Amino acid sequence: MRPYDAFLLISFGGPEGEDEVIPFLENVTRGRNIPRERLAEVGEHYFLFGGVSPINQQCRDLIAAITDDFSANGIDLPVYWGNRFWAPMLTDTLAAMRDDGVRRVLALPTSAYCNWSSRTAYEEDIARARAALGEDAPEVDLIRPFYDHPGFVEPLAEHTLASLDALPEDQRRGARLLFSAHSIPMAMAQESGGPGQGFGPAGAYGAQLAEVARLVVDRLDREYPFEVVYQSRSGPPSQPWLEPDVNDRMEELAAEGVPAVVVVPHGFVSDHMEVKFDLDVEARETAQKLGIGYERALSPGTHPAFVSMVTDLVREYTGGKAPRKLGALPRCAGCDC
Repeated sequence: MRPYDAFLLISFGGPEGEDEVIPFLENVTRGRNIPRERLAEVGEHYFLFGGVSPINQQCRDLIAAITDDFSANGIDLPVYWGNRFWAPMLTDTLAAMRDDGVRRVLALPTSAYCNWSSRTAYEEDIARARAALGEDAPEVDLIRPFYDHPGFVEPLAEHTLASLDALPEDQRRGARLLFSAHSIPMAMAQESGGPGQGFGPAGAYGAQLAEVARLVVDRLDREYPFEVVYQSRSGPPSQPWLEPDVNDRMEELAAEGVPAVVVVPHGFVSDHMEVKFDLDVEARETAQKLGIGYERALSPGTHPAFVSMVTDLVREYTGGKAPRKLGALPRCAGCDC
């Protein structure tokens, strides 16, 4: 008997009009005592793009591609979509699934790594949504972190090469690759992966980010100097977060004579707002101010290998297929990564 009745894509969500921006940010920050002025400041990032976050359309495009790939590969699972912070909300989607007769769900989060915000928070949101629906809520299994799956790594490598090719040859020879991910509090990073797992000072999250950067560079045409940087910090200055910041590091590299950087958003699966604003606007402006070359690689998005990865992951859970993994990091405590 088939173990699942449906597939569910779970994402962050985002506004699709200027009137939705502040309500969306209120959902994201509820219970965190974020000042209204800070919400207005972040809201300006969205207003630069007409109040429309690209993430929802990216989810629609991914769902269409997954649906086609499922059909081509004989996977008979209807595909649903639910968001954590904006329509379609996860609770509403689970209610619709229940009404459609769905009992067991296999869900993919739009996050590849292990830490509270990219794994545990999804699990907690699923638990809250199911509790709100009561005893007849569908059961939901969350697909494992997929940071070192070939379908995630190989699109990043292809897109990195394309960005390197976009640089003038004299800049390409001396370019530095900056692999960028969302910064999180150091304490949260250290807890990721569980205690005593040997991941290092930045926990499983930092170790996995470093591993993906290495795996990508191994697939390029030659060896390039590279490092992991962080973006999108939002905590108080007194609280240690993962560093260095991408803009701060570019300033240091420019002072060292590095002619250009290629920023690879390997911490993300699509070019959503934090990529579009933090990297395409802010980081690009920093590079222009410093007088160094700048290119930003695309995220996996709907690359065919990434779409095929989703099908491959589903087969791990529905058909017992052996997991495909490129890295050699230890498993996180209590996680099937």
